[in-house]
Amino acid sequence: MQYVASRAGLLHTSYSILNTVYSSSMSIVTKTGDKGMTGLFGGKRVSKADARLHAYGTVDELNAVLGIVLSEEDLPVKLRHELRSTQRLLFTVGADLATPLESKAVIQRIVPAHTAEIEEWIAALESVLPSLTRFILPSGSKVGSQLHHARTICRRAERWVVELAHSDQVNVEVQVYLNRLGDYLFLAAREANRHSGAREEEV
Repeated sequence: MQYVASRAGLLHTSYSILNTVYSSSMSIVTKTGDKGMTGLFGGKRVSKADARLHAYGTVDELNAVLGIVLSEEDLPVKLRHELRSTQRLLFTVGADLATPLESKAVIQRIVPAHTAEIEEWIAALESVLPSLTRFILPSGSKVGSQLHHARTICRRAERWVVELAHSDQVNVEVQVYLNRLGDYLFLAAREANRHSGAREEEV
């Protein structure tokens, strides 16, 4: 369990366990994955090319890109709060995906309330953003463009979850959450552009 948590930081949401791992003298180098296999939370080992690995690995990629967004100063305070909260919850998403439903491991999983919160954020953004009549280019300010990039990664994570669901059981709420998060990131990009005064360019 310590190996799994230390490798990605995604496979468990208990900060007490993570603190125990990172405060220990164990090296991040374990060599157990040198042959292209890795361990899921609960003990099962799978190929690093497995759809499950692609799914939670892409969630990790999304989280890293959101970190880049949050490093920018020109980010509305409300978006900053929401994106920081999203970063934390993406650890739960990753843990959910990295823990097969049949696993005996007890973890926090994504539930409808997580998606409902994003829907509230979406409603707030839609109330202040001008309506679109045509497609827009994924561009604008630096922050807006980065959020558009994050949106595309979120959609890729969602597609991998769909692919995984074709061959294995997956918490359906993860797929719903990622779908809604993609919607939110599109609106967040538009809001960041509005905040900076960047013009939205139609296709």
